Amino acid sequence: MTRDPGAKCASTTALQLEQLEQLERPAHDLNRVIQEPAGLPGRPAQPVLVSPGKVAKRSLQTVEGHAGLIHSLAHIELNAVDLALDIIWRYPGLPALFYREWLSVAKDEARHYRLLEDHLNQLGYHYGAFNAHHGLWEMAERTKDDLLARLALVPRTLEARGLDASPLVRDKLISIGDQRGAAILSIILQDEIRHVAIGNRWYRWLCVQRGVDAQAEFRACSLRYRAPKLRGPFNLEGRRAAGFTDEELAELGCANPVEVLCETSRIQSTISSG
Repeated sequence: MTRDPGAKCASTTALQLEQLEQLERPAHDLNRVIQEPAGLPGRPAQPVLVSPGKVAKRSLQTVEGHAGLIHSLAHIELNAVDLALDIIWRYPGLPALFYREWLSVAKDEARHYRLLEDHLNQLGYHYGAFNAHHGLWEMAERTKDDLLARLALVPRTLEARGLDASPLVRDKLISIGDQRGAAILSIILQDEIRHVAIGNRWYRWLCVQRGVDAQAEFRACSLRYRAPKLRGPFNLEGRRAAGFTDEELAELGCANPVEVLCETSRIQSTISSG
């Protein structure tokens, strides 16, 4: 509920597992959802949140466009802090490891935000200087009443897109001479592989608890909650490291790595020409 991004990240970093373990949690019940208090998540007055299609597109060859990209990445990471904290308090009765792992994710995301905010400041801008979209949190809202859907469509779908996008964005930052930004993207990519792996592991665990087929349930959740259709290129190495199976990658359309490499080259050419 904290509105100030710096205070939110500082509080997240300071949060200790013992504080979570002292919370009164009801008996084991995987279907119970705690009633949501008003004012979640806490957000600053800026940036203005708009639909994804209304976020201005700027050339990376300009300082403003460069800063706008770093700003959008910082916004994603701040949303990721909220998402990790949300999954901790919202769903009671899970094994202690569940809360421990998502707390570690929240701390990582806070660190990512601070790295990006500092880099943005060095470019002469601040968080809130540009409009931003709220697509990640919209999906969290849609799935808040079902942990299985939340795991399927936030870490395994939307956050996993970061595994695909980060190498392209990192290479683009290198192309404009932003070595510091590229280094931050490399840190984020390695951490996000672990985060998506955590989402994959708990998604499959919960599928077993409910007696459902993981792939069939993923397809059903994608349709039920109107998840965006995933398009390549896909970071096959990153996705495999994050726990996606060959069968899941094949279902995404990754059965032929040559086709994926061709699509990656096409998108890189499009980015460069832009």
